[in-house]
Amino acid sequence: MTQTTRRAAVFLFALFTAPAALAHAHLKHQYPAADAEVVASPQALTLNFSEGIESQFSGVTVTGDKQQQVPVGAVKRNEQDKTQLIVPLEKPLTPGGYEVQWHVVSVDGHKTQGHYRFHVK
Repeated sequence: MTQTTRRAAVFLFALFTAPAALAHAHLKHQYPAADAEVVASPQALTLNFSEGIESQFSGVTVTGDKQQQVPVGAVKRNEQDKTQLIVPLEKPLTPGGYEVQWHVVSVDGHKTQGHYRFHVK
């Protein structure tokens, strides 16, 4: 194998394997939206990701302004949309600010995490 052929083979290998190596589930949108002010408490939070999620290895915590943890139900994946997590709230949220912290494992095994805030009037 010549050096030019070797270089071409390495280039093609890198070209076709790099997208798989960079695949991670990124939060695309959520309800309530980041930095939103909602007039009433939602019954559940929904988080939509860029790829399918393994719900059994994923989690969401919600905390209020005074760092008190908000009780949430079991995080579920929407069976019609494997990129969406649904987080039921056990009680209506009172007026104030909330932070949502999430961590997920995508169907290809990559872990990602993040957080965002929203406000209830």
